[in-house]
Amino acid sequence: MPHPSWNESYASGQLPWDTGQPEPLLVEFVTSGAVMPGPALEIGAGTGTNAIWMAERGFDVFGVDVSPLAVERAYAKMEGRDLRCRFAALDILAAPPPGGPFQFVFDRGCFHVFDEPHERQRFAAQVAAVLTPGGFWLSLIGSTEGPSREVGPPRRSAREVTLAIEPALEIVELRSAEFHGHGAKAWFCLSRQRAMAAQPSTHHD
Repeated sequence: MPHPSWNESYASGQLPWDTGQPEPLLVEFVTSGAVMPGPALEIGAGTGTNAIWMAERGFDVFGVDVSPLAVERAYAKMEGRDLRCRFAALDILAAPPPGGPFQFVFDRGCFHVFDEPHERQRFAAQVAAVLTPGGFWLSLIGSTEGPSREVGPPRRSAREVTLAIEPALEIVELRSAEFHGHGAKAWFCLSRQRAMAAQPSTHHD
């Protein structure tokens, strides 16, 4: 299950993941034209920086986070602004986000917080359930690459990522990247809603 003290982290201000700037990998992806403005979901939206940035560029954004305090702070950033952006406290493993379907789903370091394989599979299945046909999910995931470290995002191998996501979605791109702000290695994982189910692996006699 999710970290039990996310609300405590927001209350204490211990937020190494909250840089206050939109995630550069998201900015690069959106500004490249790879995804057009439309209904979007951010999972683990925190204080709303990325969701608000997308809304400023024409997306109709719904940001969810397990921390009610994070949601309060996201709405505070929105005060007085006329943007198509809303937030809600929600545990993605417990319930699918309302308001879908979405043509784009984004998470920066949310998928990787779940230690158990069945939790990551559940996460991917919940994303698949709310994506439009052909819709994209961009996930930035802590990587097993790079030097050892005592702090920073959880590490997941490419195999762990694939085993969780591939049953639910088509993996379009999985490449090495880096988290902005502290230089930890990451996976840039772009997945897409399938038009048909994945086919069984084959072998030659």
